[in-house]
Amino acid sequence: MGGRALYWKEAVSQTRDALAGLRGHKLSPNVHYFVDPERHLVVVRFGKRVTADDIARYAERLGSHPSFRPEFSEIADLREVEELDLGADDFLKLADQIDPFSMEAKRAFVVRGPVQHHAARMHKVLRTQRSFEIFWSFEDAEQWIRR
Repeated sequence: MGGRALYWKEAVSQTRDALAGLRGHKLSPNVHYFVDPERHLVVVRFGKRVTADDIARYAERLGSHPSFRPEFSEIADLREVEELDLGADDFLKLADQIDPFSMEAKRAFVVRGPVQHHAARMHKVLRTQRSFEIFWSFEDAEQWIRR
């Protein structure tokens, strides 16, 4: 295994450990995120029920995190989300006013079903972001981010 591949394999393991609760920031039972300044990466995992307030708090806290930069990449893991309490106005506000990432940042959303896929597509359309993809596995999202 080459140096770069080994580096990312270790990074993936560290990111998973962080999201398992070993490190990172837990805002609520529904939002847990980890900032990795060395890899210029943010990983966020959303729980079963997500509201516009949950996402706004995450964006606010992330934006004020001392290691965060708007050009970092993000992997948003939506696979546990069963209830997404967001209306059309919420999607617009989150995309236009609250999202802390730059338009150049690479964004990967990981989904497992139609509820998560619809939310990710809405955000992608509203942000008109070119470096934004939706994946069905965390591993595929990681591979795309590291390219």
